[in-house]
Amino acid sequence: MASRPDFKVLSSPYQSTVRVRIIDTTSYIENLPAAAFLTPEFPGLSKLSGPSFSFLIEHPSSRSLLFDLGVRRDWENLAPVTTRRIEATKCTVKVQKGVREQLEEHGVEVKSIEGIIWSHWHWDHTGDPNTFEKSTALIVGPGFRKNFTPGYPADKNGRILESDYEGRELKEIAFDQGLKIGRFDAFDYYGDGSFYLLDSPGHAIGHMCGLARVTSSPNSFILMGGDICHHVGQFRPSFKHPLPSMILPNPFDRQSMTACPGELFEHLLPNNDCTKPFYTVARAENGIKIAHDADAADASISKLQDADALDEVLVVISHDTSLLSVLDFFPKYADNFFEKGWAKDSKWLFLKDFVNAVKQQRTSD
Repeated sequence: MASRPDFKVLSSPYQSTVRVRIIDTTSYIENLPAAAFLTPEFPGLSKLSGPSFSFLIEHPSSRSLLFDLGVRRDWENLAPVTTRRIEATKCTVKVQKGVREQLEEHGVEVKSIEGIIWSHWHWDHTGDPNTFEKSTALIVGPGFRKNFTPGYPADKNGRILESDYEGRELKEIAFDQGLKIGRFDAFDYYGDGSFYLLDSPGHAIGHMCGLARVTSSPNSFILMGGDICHHVGQFRPSFKHPLPSMILPNPFDRQSMTACPGELFEHLLPNNDCTKPFYTVARAENGIKIAHDADAADASISKLQDADALDEVLVVISHDTSLLSVLDFFPKYADNFFEKGWAKDSKWLFLKDFVNAVKQQRTSD
C-alpha cells in the first residue's frame, strides 16, 4: 500500500471552517484541441469538452468570496485578442446564465460578496466582474499587474478588459507569509486557517488554487483546482495513489456491483506503470501549446498529487466532467462530501473517457 502523502495542513486554533457551494456555471465548452493541453493523444480523446465550475465560499464573518466565474454570457465582448483566439480554436461555447443571476435566484446577498478570486486570467474563468458591485474586490495571483494591466482598450493588445478591474480594488496576492501547505506556498486569506490560496504556476502567470477547510472534526478540505491541469488523467494515478487492481464504482457503469479490472488501462500508462498518470503537460514540440511554463505546470501537478491521495481532500478541477454525476451543486452545499464519500466514489470515474482506447486494444489482441 502506498504511504500516506506529506500534505500537511495547519490545524486551525479556532477550529475555523468555511462553507462551500460548488456552482455549475452553465458554461460548457466543446471541441477544444486536446493536443494543445496534454499529451499523448488517445483514441476518442482528440478533443476536450467540459463545464467550468465556480465556488461560493462563505465565512462565518459573512465575508463571502467567489472563486472563478466561468464564461461570461456575452463572451463576444471580451478583449478582441481573446475573442480571436477563441474563434481560432473552432470550439463551441455555451452559456445559459451568469453567476450573479444564479446567486440571486437562490437568495444570496450578492452585494455583500467581498471579493472575486480569479484562479487565473483566462476567459473561461473570469466571467464578467462588471455584474458585481465595485465594492467587490478582484483578487489575482502574482505577476498579474505587471503582465495584464492595463487591459483593453488602453492596451489595444490587452488580453483582459480594463473594465474588469476598473473602479474596484485589485488585490494581488503575494505568497510571502512563509506558509506551506504540503509543498505549495500558501496564503491564509482570513488569517484563521479556514481558507488558503495556493501558488500553483505553470498553466498561466499567477495561477492559484483554493483550499477550503469545510469540517474540523475530522478535518476535511475542498481543493479548488482551477486549471492546474485539464484532465484528471494528468494527476491520476500517482505514486501515492496507484491504479487499483479492481475499481469500484465501475467507471463504465457506476451502478454495477461488478468491479472493473485496472489492468484494462495499464497499457495506456507510461511503461505500463500504475503509479504514473496517463498524461503530461503539452510542450511546444507537440504543436500549439497552452501552458505558459510547462515545467512549472508539471511541478504544480506533482504537488496536487499529494493532496489528491487523501480521502479527506476533494479535488475539483474546473472542467472535470466526471464530477457532474457525483456532486451536489449550488444551491446545495458541498461541506459534507467526506461523509457522502464523493472523493472515493469519483476517484476513477474519469477512466470512462478511455473507453475507445480500451476497445481498440481488445480488437488488436
